Parts: sequence; C-alpha cells; structure tokens
Amino acid sequence: MSCTTILVGKNASYDGSTIIARNEDSQQGEFTPKRFIVVKPEDQPRKYRSVLSHVEIDLPDDPMQYTSVPNANLKEGIWGEAGVNEANVAMSATETLTTNERVLGADPFVELVPARGTEGEPGYEPEVPGGIGEEDLLTIVLPYIRSAREGVQRLGALLEQYGTYEMNGIAFSDVNEIWWLETVGGHHWIAKRVPDDAYVTMPNQLGIDEFDLDDALGDQTDHMCSADLDEFIAANHLDLAVEDVSPFNPRDAFGSHSDRDHVYNTPRAWFMQRFLNPYDEVWDGPDAAHRPDSDDIPWARQPERKITIEDVKYVLSSHYQGTPYDPYGTLGDDHTRGSLRPIGINRQSQLAVMQIRPYRTESCRAIQWMAYGSNPFNTLVPFYANVDVTPAYLADTTDHVDSGNFYWANRLIGALADANFAATSSLIDRYQEKTGGLGHRMIAAADEQVARLDENPVDLDDLADEEEAAAEVRDADAIIAATRNPEVREILAAANQTMADQLKAETDALLSDVLYEASMHMRNDFHLSDN
Repeated sequence: MSCTTILVGKNASYDGSTIIARNEDSQQGEFTPKRFIVVKPEDQPRKYRSVLSHVEIDLPDDPMQYTSVPNANLKEGIWGEAGVNEANVAMSATETLTTNERVLGADPFVELVPARGTEGEPGYEPEVPGGIGEEDLLTIVLPYIRSAREGVQRLGALLEQYGTYEMNGIAFSDVNEIWWLETVGGHHWIAKRVPDDAYVTMPNQLGIDEFDLDDALGDQTDHMCSADLDEFIAANHLDLAVEDVSPFNPRDAFGSHSDRDHVYNTPRAWFMQRFLNPYDEVWDGPDAAHRPDSDDIPWARQPERKITIEDVKYVLSSHYQGTPYDPYGTLGDDHTRGSLRPIGINRQSQLAVMQIRPYRTESCRAIQWMAYGSNPFNTLVPFYANVDVTPAYLADTTDHVDSGNFYWANRLIGALADANFAATSSLIDRYQEKTGGLGHRMIAAADEQVARLDENPVDLDDLADEEEAAAEVRDADAIIAATRNPEVREILAAANQTMADQLKAETDALLSDVLYEASMHMRNDFHLSDN
C-alpha cells in the first residue's frame, strides 16, 4: 500500500497541537472506497481473525470507543487506517516501508503458508497463519492504549509475538508526544519520539536516520526498540558505519538503497521539505543541497515557520507544483513532467489528519480532519472524534459509484477535473478555501458551546503559555470520563452533522460546475450552432 505521512510536533504546529497525517493510497490499478465511522466497545471483536494472514488474536475485554476509516467492502479485511480513541490518543497505520535483503535474510517476514493436501489423508500439512499487517493494526491496538508511548509498547509486543508479513511505519500521538514506529524484518522494530520543534516527512521508505540504541535499551526517553535489537544488528552485520559512531543510522542498516527510490520515494520528501523550509538551503539546480534523488534528506527538521492544517493538506496534495516535474505544469518538458511519483495521486483513498489540541477541554480536544479521493481535487474538513456516530455522508460509502456520498462525489470530481485541469483549477481552489473556512468556523462555534458547559475550562490567560497546558500530567481515566460526557457528545455530533451538510452542498455544487466545464471541453464540440 503506497502512502505519504507527515508528523508535526507541538512546538512546530501553528496552535501547539500535535498533528499526525497520512494519505492512504490504493495499490496500482485499484481504488478503495472508504468509510469514516465510530467503533463502539460492543462492536469491537474479542477474538480477532485477519482475512489476509488468518492470524487469530485474543483481544482484551475492555476496549475504548474509537474512530476508524475502514474499507467500504470488507472482503480483504477492515483496514481501519486512522483514528482517535476516548483517551485522546491518535493512531495512523500504516506507511508501507522498504527494506533490504540482509534484513529479510536475518528475520524473514511471517507469511501465510496455505494448507497442503486433504485433511485426514497422508501427507496433509495444515495451514500456518501469517503475521499481522496494515489490515489489522488499528483494530488490535488503538482501542487499548492510553498514551502514544503505550501505543508503541503494545504494538511492539504484538510484533514480537506474532510477527509481520510486511514493512510498515506507524504513528501514535497524544497531546504531549508523537511517536513513530518502524518495523524491521519479521519481528523486530524501532520507535522514535518526534522532536517537539520539528516535523517529519515519510514517503514509502524506511525513514529514521539517527537512533540512540543506549536510550532505546535503557531509559527509553526518546527511543524504544525490540529487546534484542543490539544483538540482532551485531549478529547479522547490519551496522554499516565505517567507524564506531553514535547515533546509529537505521536507514543505512535496515532500509533500501535502490534506483527506484529516486523516482518513487525521495522526491516526495524533497518537495515537502522544499515547501516547509524554502530558505534554509538551495533546493533546485546544480548547487542544490538536496535534490529529488538525494538519499540523505533528513527524517526530521525544524520548519522555518509554524505549520498549519492547510500546509499539511498542501504538501499531501502535491504534484510538484512550480517544478519541471509537475504533470499539469508548463515547466520542463515531456520527459520531466510526470517522471516522478506525485504525492497527490489518482488512486488516493483518503487523507486523515489527527489534531490533538492542548488549549481545549479533553471532551472536545481531538479533531479528525478527513478528505476522500485524489488530494489535488478534494477538500479537507474537520470532525470531532469523540462522538457516538459520524455523519452518513462520510460513513455510508457504498462499494459502487453513488454521488450521494462524499467518497464517490470526490472521485467523480477528480476524474473530470484532471482532464480539464486549467479550466477547473480555480473552481477547486474556491471550493477548498470555502469548505476549509466553514470547517474552522464550525470548530470555533462548537468549542464555545462546550466551554459554556465546562465548570473548569482551560483559561490560557492564566497559563505561562500553551505549552504549559500541554505538559500537564495526563490522567487517562479522567480524560475518558470527560470524553464520555453525553451532553458534550451531542453538541459535537450536531456540529459534525452541520459540517457534513454544508460539505455536501458545496461538493454537489462543485461537481455540477466541474461537469459543466468538462462538457464544454469535449472534443466533439462544433462551432456552428443548431439555432
């Protein structure tokens, strides 16, 4: 599954929030309709079985409620992808990563082995289940964790117990921290805390480039890993450093070093950092410090200015605007335009941006921004996560074309607008700006309603700064009790429905306008009128 991730630390974001965001892209030649739903404790399985790998896992009896973005058609499993639970912990799963032959030789993937022969007859060999993967991770982790750190710990234990059949990167966030976990082979893993003043860019490539093994195997302040990682590295000669240096470079040891990365992966990190740090270095031409094919683009860096939700949407919609690689652009030539894999690609399924805000009461702190379809042509709008139900416009996606739901309306708009980019781009821009403005307005209004109910609202004037609010000790039980307030949930659900109603009206209008523009540019037009 090809995707793109950006993580924004609380001191790098515009309002002190932690932000984790990811495009979910379908595989080549496929489109995957998605739903945005709430999974209640009574609907959470207690015995989980993976459709793809057939692994069976007994799950705890006390799951929390959480949001999820599953497939509309469950023939290949749930694929929950992104959500926030009642403890205001968010999870994004997963970013497919690359690896190398040395890692796979040392710790092979745990793949499903089908049964051989006929049961009861000589020579029969029963099926051997595979490990866990993207299909499973959100469902078996998010309902049971009360902090981002706990998310790493639970997933790490599951990986060590059951193994995995693929390389993945997974993000966890709460109001204080963001953690990024990368799998290493079948059973090993590493995780690193995102610096508060930095952002992280992740294409489909193992990303962490500095790792403190002593911390990971000791205090675990900013690093965690599987318990035997140091022995695993030494026994299999995975450390490629020419000298005995610290920190260790996982990207060199566990990642890929292929020509394909220079077309598929590194250009995406290059563009995102080029946009967020335009003046820190030279990005273009023969004197560029980093180019689209550079293997040393940093995993994390401090932005030149605070990063907004709109910035996140822009970079995750990129088709290399302003460069010779833009398939819709006028720079470059037929060779360069479209030569690199865009971030905003045709087979995008959904974009989820989880924002945990330090300056709002726990009951309305978590927002899950959602977009469906191809990002250059869609819009990103907010919904409160701690509600009992999500709007039907996003939840009731069918597995067949139906313009009455948000997924298919966006899919139709993208197909029409792509073929008529110049004629429709201004319509798309106005739609994105208007719906984004409606979203921010909805948040402000609902926050104000909730604040009137709260006996002890957060008063930023009484705090040294917003960071102090985020640094308060998290009492998970108190958070869960706050997010279960039925009166608040009713307010937030009503706000979400208002947002969905406005969104549908604007999306229907855009679809009509784009259809008209596309129809006026059909090639069987003729200049003489019938009148």
